[in-house]
Amino acid sequence: MPDDEPCRPDSKSNGMQGQIVLVTGPSGAGKSSTLAVLEDLGFETIDNMPLSLVPRLLDGPGLNRPLALCVDVRNRDFSVRGLLELMDWLGEADDGTQGKPDGRAELLYLDARPDVLQRRYSETRRRHPLAPAETAQIGIERELDLLAPLKARADLLIDTSTLTPHDLKADLARWFDPSAAQRLTVMVHSFSYKRGLPRGVDMVFDCRFLDNPYWDETLRTLDGRDPRVAEFVARDTRYTDFFEKVNDLVAFLLPAYAAEGKSYLSVGLGCTGGQHRSVATAVALCAALDAAGWKVSVRHHELEHKGRIAGVQQSGAMR
Repeated sequence: MPDDEPCRPDSKSNGMQGQIVLVTGPSGAGKSSTLAVLEDLGFETIDNMPLSLVPRLLDGPGLNRPLALCVDVRNRDFSVRGLLELMDWLGEADDGTQGKPDGRAELLYLDARPDVLQRRYSETRRRHPLAPAETAQIGIERELDLLAPLKARADLLIDTSTLTPHDLKADLARWFDPSAAQRLTVMVHSFSYKRGLPRGVDMVFDCRFLDNPYWDETLRTLDGRDPRVAEFVARDTRYTDFFEKVNDLVAFLLPAYAAEGKSYLSVGLGCTGGQHRSVATAVALCAALDAAGWKVSVRHHELEHKGRIAGVQQSGAMR
């Protein structure tokens, strides 16, 4: 899921020539495989790119095809702050600064559950870059904590835990294939108001007025992706009107945003705990927009947070 508004594509280009994708994420999450897919889609790709060299790389003639750079902890000058500052620089309006490219910049974060990362390291028997003399579990925990701000900032997050190489290729093609007729993509976020709004959402809808499944003990431990929770939420007599109005508004705005040249629309749906009502509504909205032919993805911030904490705790218990 998903969040600063990317730069608008150059109106003189096809919308892809000036595109820059910075690829990051934990070691073992599939960044090398992602670069290979992006190369097949027409990107120029560079792996293990030093942050300090990116402005120099971009200095000179404009890009004649999209560029994907993998930036991660393997490089000695890597820092989370440095990558965030680079994204801010790339996202600013072009003021004629030397080396500032035309086009849009996006942060693609490849993620995976800690237990999956641990299994992948066990299969390859490679040392973790953040724990060369310690266990892979320790390195995984350090890296996930270090990269948390980048995960929160990501324009697009792909969890590869259950993906096959074919699935990963299909997901990436869905977002980055320049032959796609519809370039505007939608990210739907569910979130908890206790943690605040996700960064950079364009519009937000509050689901806290709906009946709360939390007070049903049989549903409390489930989340909005479960059909029983979704059915409970939909039984609220106010839900249908609310959902239809939200869907109609978003569907009305999407063609206008596409015509204006916007590349992304980010929609947030929040509730108290970010587990039941907002998740169920986000899943339903994602399905409705997908059925209408829009490129859409859903991201559940609170469930991601709880999953990451549980995964790290499980990884620690294995040592």
